[in-house]
Amino acid sequence: MDNSLPPADELVLVDRELAQLDARRSQLLARRAWLIQVLYPPVSAAAPLRPRPPVADSTPRSAQNVLLMLGGTLLTIAAVAFTLVSWGSMGIGGRATVLAVVTGAALAAPVALLRRGLASTAESVAALGLVLTVLDAYALHRVALAETDGPGYAAVASAVLAGAWAAYGSALSRLRTPLPAAVVAAQLPLPLGVLAAGGGTTAFAWAALLTATADAAVALWPRPVSVRITAGAAATALGGWALLTGGWLSLVTPWSGAPLLLAGAAVTLYAAWRVPAFAAAASAVAGLAVLAASGGLLRAALPPDWAVPGYVLCALALTSTWRLGGAQPVRPEPEPAPAGAALGPVAPAGEAGPADVRPGAVGAGSGSAGARSVPAAPVGAGGFGARVPRGIRTGLAGAGAGVVALGVVWALPPVVAGLLGPVVRTTGVWSGEHAARPLASFPATALLVLAAAVAALAALPRLWARCGALALAWALLTALPVSLGLPYAATLALQLLTSAAALWLAVRPGPLSRGLRPATAPAGRADAPGTDARDPHAAPREAAGPAVSGASAPTTAGPPVPGAGTSWPAWAPSRPRAQAPAAEPAAVLGWTAYVVGLASAGSAVALALDVRGATFAALGVVLALLTGVAVLGTDARRVVSAVGAVLAATGLVFAVAAAGGFEDRWTALALLLVPAATAALGSGAPRPVALAVEVAGGSVGLLALGIAASRPAFLALTLALGGVIAAATAVRPERRRFASWTAAVLFLLATWVRLAVWDVTAPEAYTLPVSVPALVVGYLRRRRDPEASSWTAYGPGLAVTLLPSLPAAWVDPEWARPLALGVAALGVTLLGARFRLQALLVLGGAVLALDGLHELAPYVVQVVGALPRWLPPALAGLLLLAVGATYEQRLRDARRLRERLGRMR
Repeated sequence: MDNSLPPADELVLVDRELAQLDARRSQLLARRAWLIQVLYPPVSAAAPLRPRPPVADSTPRSAQNVLLMLGGTLLTIAAVAFTLVSWGSMGIGGRATVLAVVTGAALAAPVALLRRGLASTAESVAALGLVLTVLDAYALHRVALAETDGPGYAAVASAVLAGAWAAYGSALSRLRTPLPAAVVAAQLPLPLGVLAAGGGTTAFAWAALLTATADAAVALWPRPVSVRITAGAAATALGGWALLTGGWLSLVTPWSGAPLLLAGAAVTLYAAWRVPAFAAAASAVAGLAVLAASGGLLRAALPPDWAVPGYVLCALALTSTWRLGGAQPVRPEPEPAPAGAALGPVAPAGEAGPADVRPGAVGAGSGSAGARSVPAAPVGAGGFGARVPRGIRTGLAGAGAGVVALGVVWALPPVVAGLLGPVVRTTGVWSGEHAARPLASFPATALLVLAAAVAALAALPRLWARCGALALAWALLTALPVSLGLPYAATLALQLLTSAAALWLAVRPGPLSRGLRPATAPAGRADAPGTDARDPHAAPREAAGPAVSGASAPTTAGPPVPGAGTSWPAWAPSRPRAQAPAAEPAAVLGWTAYVVGLASAGSAVALALDVRGATFAALGVVLALLTGVAVLGTDARRVVSAVGAVLAATGLVFAVAAAGGFEDRWTALALLLVPAATAALGSGAPRPVALAVEVAGGSVGLLALGIAASRPAFLALTLALGGVIAAATAVRPERRRFASWTAAVLFLLATWVRLAVWDVTAPEAYTLPVSVPALVVGYLRRRRDPEASSWTAYGPGLAVTLLPSLPAAWVDPEWARPLALGVAALGVTLLGARFRLQALLVLGGAVLALDGLHELAPYVVQVVGALPRWLPPALAGLLLLAVGATYEQRLRDARRLRERLGRMR
């Protein structure tokens, strides 16, 4: 064997490869063992069966609490009854002695109880002592201080009780009742003091706000949870009431309510800064308070029409606080060092373990090759914007956006009036008179609100903001004639220009989507081994196994420690991530512009009906615009625009007919120009557009038939012209089947109507000369193409004769015509059954059945009249029973009949 390496070197190489294979096998075995342990955890040995103790209805602790609560409640009731009822039967000495002894004992007993470990009993007795202190204060006022003002005494007493209870609870820190009770008592001094001093609503609200501020300080202080919850609830209640009062004062006396609202907003913002969990909600309340204060001051200084714009401008200024959060500085972070082999170095014993491996990462060593930038927290003077928490900015911006949205809603009535006002007509068409301007007294400053909202949304590089800005810009142009009282011609021109601009943006939405990032969908998270999440802040994925930190590592390879953080090598297959579909900004903006453009076009056409010339101008402009969108547009907008163009052309035909004084029959003939044009245009249009255009043209043709129905002669002419249009459409291969049948039906109907107009009583003289050649042509077609359908070959020829003859036979009092028709139909039916031709069998059988029914109907009526009245229901019941009993058989027969008919040609 000829080797390029010496035997000794080759032996070293083979040993090295075998060692690497053994290391790789050890790694895979360790990984397999860990995966099996994760997927199939070992089942612990079943514990020996022991009799389960009976479940008690209540635990000893809960039963103890119930008993203590009931006992404390009964003692409290007894103390209240003694103080209110039995107080007058004792002297002053006895009263003082009883109160002092009972209250002191109730407050001192918890000390001994806590030493013995009876915490629940101590809680109940302490609660009783707190209630007794309230009764002591009441008794002191009734006996010694009866002349003192009630609210003032209550304010002082509540302050004293709050301090005493706070001291008592601080001394006995194991008791949970005194400190929350002290917080509750502390809510009364300031409001009751203001009430005793005869303060008004403003002073009372200030007292409530100061108390709420103190409660917020207590809630933010590191106190027991019960104290913080009680203080937080009290601060929310009193602060909310103070802010609501300030909002009401800002509407009545702005200079009194503004300081109160601003002070409340400052306290709320501080609380939001200290409690990040409630930062968004609290800062939103603070933002609303600031807006109410500033807007109230502006409302007092500005005319009434400028009140809402003042609030909106203040709200926009508050919304700009969102921009205070700028880009954060970055700091370098070392990247993991790439491994040089398929297996990374393994840490020696005692240096690394499972806790040293981070999930989804490859360990980083001291010899990192580079650094990557990650966001770092701002330090030092990082700028005010970087120090404002995201929750506060969200709340403030949300409050401003909510007020702006309310302002936009206030400004919408002129938009609705400008859009729907022309639709609700109060004058005649082409009368030259114009309806009165709606909402004449609505403030014109609504335009300023809409313009400010458009400017604010246009500045945001977000898709929803661009859509909102586009819609509000359209609303501004729609409301402009109503708010400014523009004349009729200017209003119509503005609506047409608005429609033209919107439809152009619908076709070319590039300027609207400028600055927007392409829509991307979030990738699905991959949890399988080997999946790369592509986190932009994650370390790059390496092709080697996990590296271990350290200055040096042994060169021998070994299996990594298995665990959740062990990463797979680069050869491990990755699970594909599914991408959710996302809408493109240009498409969304295009559809938004298209919808508002169509709305303006419809309103302009309705407004143009006041004047004849304006009607022609508006319909012509709308027809040109929709035709342009149908030609230049994309997706479903082309189809909708094509249908709209057909409707606009129909409106023009009606307008021309009305202007020329056409009668209905001539108008019907003129309307046929629309389906003729759509049939011609459909041959060169794309398939979806062509189908929509032809369906719309066919609908206009049906309208023409309805208009011409009052004059049968013109109805026949309209049917014939419609047949010509359908026959011309049948030249196209993709429309041949449907259009040819439509043409045949229309020609046949035209023939029948014409015969009826001529009072023809023998239609066979006119139908047979047509049927015979048609049947001959069908026979020749079948000979040349045996697979041709019998409906195509023989259907038209048979229908031309049989169908007109059937109504004539029904109205013929003689017997010859029905007999001849029945014989002919019987012959056709037998031929269809013999040669298995579906058209002959169906047409002949149907005509034969109807003809026979007509002939037998008088005799059936006579027989039914001679039978007893109970017999027809009985026969019907028997028939139903028979059909029900053989229902499955009848279904099988019906399916068999359908299959046989389906197999016929």
